[in-house]
Parts: sequence; C-alpha cells; structure tokens
Amino acid sequence: MSSLLRRHPRAGAAGAALAATAALLVAGLSGSANAGTPSDARPGDAPSAADTLRTDAAPPALLKSMERDLGIDRKQAERRLANEAEAGATAGRLSLALGVDFAGAWVSGADSGTLTVATTDTRDVPAIEAWGAEAAVVRHSLAELDAAKARLDKAATGRDTTGAPVWYVDVRTNRLVVQAARPSAARTLLSAAGIGTSLARVEKSAEQPRPLYDLRGGEAYYINNSGRCSIGFPVTKGTQQGYATAGHCGRTGAATSGHNRVAQGTFQGSVFPGRDMAWVATNSSWTATPYVKGSSGQNVQVTGSTQAPVGASICRSGSTTGWHCGVIQQHNTSVTYPEGTITGVTRTSVCAEPGDSGGSYISGSQAQGVTSGGSGNCSSGGTTYYQPLNPLLQNYGLTLKTTGGDDEEPPGEEPGGTWAAGSVYRAGDTVTYGGATYRCLQGHQAQTGWEPPNVPALWQRV
Repeated sequence: MSSLLRRHPRAGAAGAALAATAALLVAGLSGSANAGTPSDARPGDAPSAADTLRTDAAPPALLKSMERDLGIDRKQAERRLANEAEAGATAGRLSLALGVDFAGAWVSGADSGTLTVATTDTRDVPAIEAWGAEAAVVRHSLAELDAAKARLDKAATGRDTTGAPVWYVDVRTNRLVVQAARPSAARTLLSAAGIGTSLARVEKSAEQPRPLYDLRGGEAYYINNSGRCSIGFPVTKGTQQGYATAGHCGRTGAATSGHNRVAQGTFQGSVFPGRDMAWVATNSSWTATPYVKGSSGQNVQVTGSTQAPVGASICRSGSTTGWHCGVIQQHNTSVTYPEGTITGVTRTSVCAEPGDSGGSYISGSQAQGVTSGGSGNCSSGGTTYYQPLNPLLQNYGLTLKTTGGDDEEPPGEEPGGTWAAGSVYRAGDTVTYGGATYRCLQGHQAQTGWEPPNVPALWQRV
C-alpha cells in the first residue's frame, strides 16, 4: 500500500544546434508546414540556452552533491548542466517541427552529452540528426501515449489502485508503464481503460509511495504546531509574500510556524489528492528570498522555472534529509497514496524521507517542483515524486522569487503584445511581442529580461 511522506510529531544539453542545415531539412518535414523553421532559433547576438538558464550560477555545493549522488566529477557536472539546458531548447524546437510525429526526448551519458529525439516517421531522421541529436523511430507518438494515460487516469477514478500504484509515460521505451505489486491489478486497470499490450506494459514493483510531510526553500515549517513539512519555493502574490509547498501538508486555513517555531503564516489554498499543491501566505516577520537551502546550509539561487528534460540531473532540499541529487525519470506520472491518486507529477531517482514533503526540486538554478511522496529512504535509496512548480504558480497566480527579479507585481500585458511577465507558459503556447509571433519551446514562468526576442532557448519566432 502507498503512503504519504509526512513527518508527524512522534516520528523521528546536447551541444550547439546545426541551425543552417536543420532549417533546410525541417522545412520539408511531413506535417510540419505550419511549424516555424528553426533558422532564426539563435540570432548571433542572442545568448545560448546555458547562458539564458544561468547554468554558471550553480554553486560549488550543488556541483559537489551532483558528483556524490551521480558518480561524476566536477567537469562532468558543469558540462551536464550546460548540455541539459541546450538539450531542452533543441528538443523544444524539434517538437514543434515534428508536430504529430514527435514521440518524446531524453538526455543520457555522464555529462548528458547525448540528446535522443523520438519520431514515428523515418523521414524526420535527417532533420533530427542535423540538430546534433540521435533519432529513434518508434511506433507511438507522445500525443498517443499521453491520451492513453489520460484514459487510464479516468479509469482509476473511484477504484482501489493500491495494487498498481504508479503509472507513467516512458518515452525511452515508447510505452505507458504500470508498476504493480499485483500484476493482475494492473491488467484489470488497463482493461477498464481499454488499453492493450501494444501501448502499455506491466512492471512488477514493490514500490510503496507515500507523501513526504514536513523563507528559504528546503527549510522546515510546522502545521498547527504538530506535523512538519518543508518549504518549496518562496513566492509573491502582489505585495503578499509566502511560499509554495505540497497540498497534503495542510488544508486551507491551517496555521504554520517556522523552523524556529515562530508564528509564520496560513495556508491560502490546498489541493490533495488529484494534485499535490498548496501555498502559504506569511506574516510581516518573514521575507521571501530567491534561494534554496543547499548542502551545508549554503544558498542555491533560483533564476527561473524552466522545465528540465527526462534524464536531466535534479537536486532536492528537505528538512529531514537535506540535499540529495538524482535524475528525472519520467514526467506525467500518476501515483496512488492511501489518500487517493494524484496525476501529473514527475518521477525521480532522488531519495527522500518523512519531513521532506513540500521541499524544493531544482535543476541547476531552475526551480522544478515541490516534493510530494515516494518510497525507500536515503540510506538504501528510493524513488520520489514532485508536483511540478509551473502549474502550481499558474493555479494560484503566484510569482516565483528569483535572483535579479522584480519584487513588484508583473504588468498584466506587455505594450504591443500579449506576452507578459509573471505569466506561466507551456510548450506550444503562442504570444505576440514587438509585432511578431513566438511559440514557447519549454514551459516556464516569464520574467522581466526574458522577453521572447532575448531568450531563443524559450521562444521561437514563427
């Protein structure tokens, strides 16, 4: 049976793209006539993806933790962050160019030096390779797999799925995977959703996820002077300061106190199960900072919220086990806890324990999400899930606190266009700015300085 990771009072990138060649090849892709070609993806005076996402902002403590938990050296850790930033931008451009053929992307290698992009059409291979990526020709598109998972989510509603508590889209194997302690339970669920073995596979697993209960990301806070969770990311809403955290940590109206037991704030909104998101508004004694608590208590700065790709390195900060790193295994995962099923979380190889819930997940300097739950521990290893941050920010209208950011409420609309700082954009969204139209390559929350013409890692002109 799955369980939440709550601490109770009695509980102890790929390389640079070959733009000129790819522009010619992508233009001839089947079904991509309406997708913008990447020929203007990186103007000569524009920053690279690594520059945009500030991979050079990674502090020594973060790099040291990556070395320890991923078994790599310092140079590999530095190259990994830069390669992952470039890979995310390249995968975003190819996703737009391939259209309905696109079947996902992932990075691999000690320094994430290999980006693989999957397609259902062999004619797409030259364009993928021209961008410096490896091509994989598969049977099912990502849209087809996501649709199957949506049917599975619907079929799980109202059912006891503790015998098959985890399911996700695995782009590496081009399958919908259901993890189950009892394979018969997984087969029953798949049958109810009308999904056959060509799309899905059952994987026997003893994993028993549970929530990780417990203004700097990763620090402890207490709920109604009892249970403990961890701060995710400091945020603002207008002039109100606060932080994002997990929904299972507290219900709307619950009072919080800080790591020092000083009165802190109140839950303003909370969703769990279904999702696992919440935010707390703090009183005037607490100030939001653009930092996560890293190894040995050092500050790790937060510069944005661009989503990292499958296979990317990621680190977590929590009030029980501190700072640990691993890799992103799958996005768009559903997991069943005793309290119910939550969807849309990300599965990782990072360990966690009770009390870490709500804490920060960060890739380089990019905020990723807040700790939800998992299985195992930080002695023997485990699997942990996080609620992605961007949907949380969008749901509550929050602005992530970032270094160099503007403390004021972002404007509702940029003059002369629909792009606006503070808005959360998903891959594929379109905006206008300066008389031109742009399509979003990677999900993120917009901020001043990240206007579409300035960040080709995030926006492509169409």
